[in-house]
Amino acid sequence: MKDEALKYIKVIIGSILFSLGIYFFITPSGLNSGGVVGIAQILNIVLRPLNPNPDSFDLTGIMNMLLNVPLYILALKSISKSFCLRTLISIIIQMITLSLLPLRTEAIMPDMLSNCVFGALMSGVGVGLCLQSSSCAGGIDILGVYFSKTKPNFSVGKLSIILNFFVFAIFAYIVNLQNALYSIIFVAIMYFVGDKVHYQNINMSAMIFTQNENLKKEIMRITGRGVTCWKGQGVYTGQEKDILVVALNKYEIRRLEKAIKTVDPHAFMILSEGQKISGGFEKRL
Repeated sequence: MKDEALKYIKVIIGSILFSLGIYFFITPSGLNSGGVVGIAQILNIVLRPLNPNPDSFDLTGIMNMLLNVPLYILALKSISKSFCLRTLISIIIQMITLSLLPLRTEAIMPDMLSNCVFGALMSGVGVGLCLQSSSCAGGIDILGVYFSKTKPNFSVGKLSIILNFFVFAIFAYIVNLQNALYSIIFVAIMYFVGDKVHYQNINMSAMIFTQNENLKKEIMRITGRGVTCWKGQGVYTGQEKDILVVALNKYEIRRLEKAIKTVDPHAFMILSEGQKISGGFEKRL
């Protein structure tokens, strides 16, 4: 219950940060945030003549929610209900922030580059927190999680690049090239920050040296991961040791450390980050 509550807190805070970064820095600067929200921003510009109050009401949040409906249905059929519920909360928060709050015409920072950087930092932390909560901020992130689960070798990065290429090309044509280039800077920084905050997608391998026979069982109990064990011998001490190897993601390192600290605090561990793992490795989202 404690972990679940923390996940909902993270997705709420993350969604608020993500959408406020766009609301305070990006929209008032006339920039595009890329992805599905970026498509919604373009639709807001195109449909401006149909908007009865274009100077006081922004259609971006509503358009974003409508565009997310088919993606959400896709997630609902193939991903867990808890993931879908938290993602829905994120989309609703974005809709409220981007459409129902008073329209801002002036950005917080005086120059466009500063707005890009600070908006990207705020939104990037928000995206990372949403992913950390075992959900996402909607849009292309839903496709990313979906394909990570159904097609582990699918390149989500390539999908994002292709989509954003068309989004920024259209935005450059409708608005201007300079704003489109600044928008690319925003997206690059945002996803760099988001990737640093979200570390569940980073594979790790751990090698543990222990003399405690119970450690391997405790690691399996706490992490739910398989453990490979073979016998080794310390050259200096001449003592026999168990050499344990386990593959997991970076988010699970804390659980692994907890298991080791509980059973054998003197165990020696070597961690390797960014490993390519195939075979029976379970991708946990």
